Parts: sequence; C-alpha cells; structure tokens
Amino acid sequence: MTFSTRMALAILIPAFLCNSIPAHDFSLSELPGTEPLRIKGDIAAQMVDGIDGFLLRSLEDSVANRESFYHRDLTSPDAYSQSLSPNRQQLARIIGASDVRHAFTELEFVADTATSQVVEENDRYKIYAVRWPVVRNVHGEGLWLVPHQPAIARVIAVPDADQTPEMIVGVAEGQTPAFQYARQLVENGCEVLVPTVISREYKSRNGRAKMTNREYLYRSSFVLGRHIIGHEVQKILAAVDWFSLGEGKPIGVVGYGEGGLLSMYSAALDTRIEAACIGGYFGSRQRMWEQPISRNVFGLLEAFGDGELGAMIMPRSLTIDGTGGPELQLPGEGGAPALLTAPGDREVATEIERLRELIQPFPARVQHVRPDGGSLSSSIDPRATAQFWSELTGRPLAEFQVAESVSPVAEVDRSAERHQRQFTELEQHNQWLLQQSEAERRAFLNLGSHLPDTQPGRFPVDTSSLESYERSMEPYREYFREEVIGHFKQPLLEFNARSRKVYDEPKWAGYEVVLDVFPGVFTSGILCLPKDLRAGERRPVVVCQHGLEGRPEDIVTGDHRAYHDFAAKLAERGYVTFAPQNPYIGQDRFRTLQRKANPLKKTLFSIIVPQHQQIVNWLKSQPFVEGEKIAFYGLSYGGKSAMRIPPLVPDYCLSICSADFNEWVDKNSTTQADYSYVWTPEYEIFEFDLGGTFNYAEMAALIAPRPFMVERGHFDGVGTDENVAHEFAKVRFLYAARLGIADRCAIEWFVGPHTINGKGTFEFLDRHLKSK
Repeated sequence: MTFSTRMALAILIPAFLCNSIPAHDFSLSELPGTEPLRIKGDIAAQMVDGIDGFLLRSLEDSVANRESFYHRDLTSPDAYSQSLSPNRQQLARIIGASDVRHAFTELEFVADTATSQVVEENDRYKIYAVRWPVVRNVHGEGLWLVPHQPAIARVIAVPDADQTPEMIVGVAEGQTPAFQYARQLVENGCEVLVPTVISREYKSRNGRAKMTNREYLYRSSFVLGRHIIGHEVQKILAAVDWFSLGEGKPIGVVGYGEGGLLSMYSAALDTRIEAACIGGYFGSRQRMWEQPISRNVFGLLEAFGDGELGAMIMPRSLTIDGTGGPELQLPGEGGAPALLTAPGDREVATEIERLRELIQPFPARVQHVRPDGGSLSSSIDPRATAQFWSELTGRPLAEFQVAESVSPVAEVDRSAERHQRQFTELEQHNQWLLQQSEAERRAFLNLGSHLPDTQPGRFPVDTSSLESYERSMEPYREYFREEVIGHFKQPLLEFNARSRKVYDEPKWAGYEVVLDVFPGVFTSGILCLPKDLRAGERRPVVVCQHGLEGRPEDIVTGDHRAYHDFAAKLAERGYVTFAPQNPYIGQDRFRTLQRKANPLKKTLFSIIVPQHQQIVNWLKSQPFVEGEKIAFYGLSYGGKSAMRIPPLVPDYCLSICSADFNEWVDKNSTTQADYSYVWTPEYEIFEFDLGGTFNYAEMAALIAPRPFMVERGHFDGVGTDENVAHEFAKVRFLYAARLGIADRCAIEWFVGPHTINGKGTFEFLDRHLKSK
C-alpha cells in the first residue's frame, strides 16, 4: 500500500466511524444537558395545579393594573364623563351591547281577545302589559306602572333572574309588600317599567347537558360577540331611549341580583341615567369564575371591577344595597357548576371604598345601605328604595312612604308565556347572527373566495408575493394573539430541563421531559428518539398532540383507538417526535382554568401557546433537531390546538389538524344540529367573538404560507363532511388561487371515525420535512 493510499484511508476512516456512531448513549437514564426528573405522582394534575395558581395570582394582580386603562379628567363633571368614553365603548363591546337599537316612540300593549293589556288598576296607578322594540326581532317585555298623577321620575326596575316582574310589582306572590320595589316606587309617584329577565331555570338541553336558561343563551351569544348580559342591557337602554323622549323627568334604574348586575352595567354605559340602585350584587369580582357562567365576560377584570363600574356612574348617584343577594348552587351536570352567594357586608364596604379612592378628589355620590341585623334580604331593602328615590327625585327622604298593604294577585298569570317569548326571541336572534357571521368575518378578514365581495377587511391582505402576504397578516396575527387567544406579557423562564427515560423500544427510546415556562407553570411531554440517529445528524421533529383528557402515553404506546401510537410510528419512520401533555385534562378542574382566564382577557391557550413556544425553543437547542423543520400534528382537542398554536408559534413549519377542522363557529353556536357544543359538557370551549373574526379558514390564513393539512374521517361525529368541505374550500382558495402554493395545502378524506388515519398525513410530512 502506497503512502498516499494510507493517508487517504486515515482521513476517511474517522469520517466513516463518526457517521456510524449513535448520536446518543441510549443506556443513559436521562438526556444529556438535563437534570434528572424526580417529580412523583400525576404530572398532568400538577401542571393543572400550577396553572391554576398562576391564574389566581393574575386575578389578584388585575386590581392594581386596571387604572392603566383609564385617563380620568377630574376637572369637571362633564370632562370626567367625556374622559370615560373609550372605557364605555370597550365595556359595551365586551358585554355584546354594541348593536344599533331600533328607534320607537311608543310602547306596545300586549293583549289578545281573551286577555286585556290592563293587569291591575287602583285609585293610585294602573299596570299595563307592554313590550318595546330593541334590535331586529328582539323586544323588551314586561309591566308598565303608570301613576294617575303626573310622574315625578321615570324608573326601570329590574328583577332578579329568579323573580318575575309581577313579584316586584306586587301582583304575584313572592315578596312582602315593603320589598316590592317597583310597587313602592309607583306608590311614591314614579312611572316604572319592569322588564322580564331570562330565568335560571335548570334543565336538560336537547336531552343532553343540563344548564340554566341563561347559560344556554350565553353559549351561542358569546361565540357571536354578544352576551346574555348585553342583550338584556340593550332592553334597558331601549327603555331609557323611550323615557328620554318625555318631558325631561329624571331617569333611574334599580335592580336586585341579576337585575342589579344589569342596572349597574346600564348606568355605567348611559349617562342619561341619573341615579342607580344596585342590590344583591355589588362587591369583589375576583371570584366571578365560580359564579354562574352566564356572568362570564371576556376581559372584564382587565379594566372593570365593580369599583371601576361604580366610578363610571359618578358623579351621578349610586345607591348600594348590601343587605343580601340571591344564593344558589349549580351541580355541573353538563353545564358549568356554579356557586352564588350574597356579598358580605365587609366585601361590599371594601369595594365601595375602592370606588371612592378611584375618583379622588372628585366627590362621590355613593350611598351604602348596610344590614340592620335582620335576616338577609331577597329583594331591594325598602331603606335602599327610599334612598334611591330621594337621590333621583331630589325630594327629602322623609317624604317616602312605604306601602304596607297587600295588593291583590293578578287574575291572569302572564309571566310564563312572556318569558318563553323573550327566551325564543333571543335564541332566534342568535341563530340569525350565526347566519350573518360569515359576511361579518369577510368584512374583518377577506380571503377572497367570495368573488363578488372585494372589501379590504380591517387590514388589507396582500397576496402579490409570499413575503408581502406574511407582512400583511401580521396585524391579524397580533389581533388574534391579543383579542382572541389572550397574551401574558412576561418572559419565558429558563428551561431548567429535567428528564428521565421511560421507554426503550427496538427502534426508539422515549424520555419524559419537563420544562419551566412561567412562575409555577411548567410543560411536559415525551420525546421519542430514533435509535438510528447518528452523531452530528439533525432530524425533523413532529410534535404530536393528544386530545381531550389525553396523555402523551396514549399516543406513544397501547394502540389507543383514536391515536394508534402515531408518535411512535413517526419515530419508527425516522422522525424525532415530542408528545406534549396539554392541560385539557381533569374535567371541571381544567375547565375552571378557562373561567379564571376569561375575565383577564385570556384563555387556556394563553398558557398553552407559551408552553409550546418553550417546547420548540428547547427542541431547537438540541443537537439532533433540524430547527427549521418542526411540525405540529394534533387530533381532536389536539386538532383544535393545531389551529391556534402554529399561528402564534412561527417555529412550527407545518400544521396538521386531525378530527377537528370544521365550520367552527357553527359548531359552537348552532341550535339546529346535534353536533353542536351548545348541548354538550364542554362549557369551556366557547371563545368570544370568533363569529366576527376567526373561523378555521381565517386561522389557517395565519398559518399560511406554511404547509397545512386536514385529516377527516367520514364517520367522525364532530361535524359533517359538507361543513368541513365548506370551510376548507376557503383555505384551498387562499393557498391555490391567491398564493399559488397549492402543493402546501391538502385534505385527506378517509372512511373511518374520530381517529388518526396516518396515511396521507404521513406522506404530507415526508414531502415537506424530508425533502431537501
């Protein structure tokens, strides 16, 4: 052998040996660069506990942060009121009270050939059954109390959800005379309009989940950018519109329980209301997550506690009745469990003091009626009614006379039929909003597939090049991050990576990994490394996401009927895979996280997105990972994740949505189909105003121009083929017709149920991840 030949072999042999050396010693009990993982017990449950603590701390912190949303001008009453205009606009938006109301000049009497519009008449006043238009088909409806003498003030008196108008008027049983606050006000010279409030009747819906009437209407409303609160506030404000056409008499609102909530929101929004009385509601909102979910308002506590809402009523008069409140417990039989208790005296007093501090040195016209040592009130205390009356009319408190006599019960009980009309109107209105939502989304983000519609959307979409398209989508991405998903503005922690070996299979080894994310919040998952991985070699990664109540182990081994070990099969195919533990596990335990996040203008994905950002950051730091080729593939709730995480984690180069892609707004708000979430126990699934912003086509537009695929089984009951095809057609149009990248967009239909099929999707991964 010549010298030159020996030199050539000396150079080649180390390279050959290097290429044959495994990238990792698979006999090690943990991954290089990580500490041993010593957490015992259920890691998923501990993750949920950590997120819970983080959200509870964030709720407490929100109180101190709210004032940054205000620019109060305390130089004069007019300047102060004007300075709150942006806050009023925001409040109206988040409670869904933003639709233009009908103009009208007269109330309508409600009567038929068998029943008169007159409910009762005596020598002091007359009671009529009336209704009034609000928006589209929606009316307010209730009782109108008209004194025989000219009225000294005009009042909207709002009952609790478990009270009928008749109860606070005194023509039905349920309240002692002194606590019939609508009657007491008309007895003292006020004209009073009493609207019907949707009740808390609790029953099964479509033979499935049990929930209150209010939760049932809340679900559809919320997704469509409206709210049961907003619908009912609109009815009150429509009454204010009508009262304002009168002779300049002062207008006030008074309400108890749910009526107190509605009265406070109404007075905060409308400066024509000169005095408000809130009973059985005012206090801290830091535990609103445990109250009936129909009170859940997305982003409320970011800017509006009761103190802030009360301050928005100033310098008008506010009377707080702290003598009681409605109480109930809902068991959570498909609907959201809830606990409603009367606010305590100290809680009410503390929140009133906070209100006063917010507007110093501006004078605060707040009157606080405190418990007198008797039993808790189940209505407005007569002392509060008198105080409100005095503040509204300017007359001495001593002139208010409490009527103690018992009124006769009305001959005809109109309440049940009236309530059913009100309920049906709102349900039908929500379904009409659903029909209009596609056009509303085009006005927001126009993907162009509806060719006659050329409106530019909130931000114009530029498809002249892929680079221009990506730039034009950034404002939409930011809107999605801030207004839909919600974003915690704090840095990620150091990885503090811990690991332990949990699988040793012939072709791959699996390691459980835990990474820190936020204080008290971590993420975890199972990393599968192919054993043919060589030193210096970098491979694409597929992040494989389980569905509802799932665990990483379910998609690694055991041939689960939905997952079929797809993380392991992809590892056998040569990919590095990572199966994260997402926090949608533990039923009510995790669902409550959404309820704690929503008032902060956050969602569960406000935590999940940074968890995934930390995962990809860590993966990209590993020597065996090809950092530009990290893909996301999720089924069911993991498919839901595939639509929400990659838009906000650009490190994901590709996304596959399996067994979830849908006409998502329809699925969340229709009451015309059995597949709807309106009927099911997933009370956390609803996201505010997707109807007007991001359905799945618009979410896919945030993923583009990265490759995107849908996996759909014909017998998957989460939706229908036609709905999936309808929504996907808009995505296909964007990729193929507008961007010219048809090869990056695909759908696989297969004959099968809610499951990973693993054929077309695996080929899609190979085509986009293994090609050079």
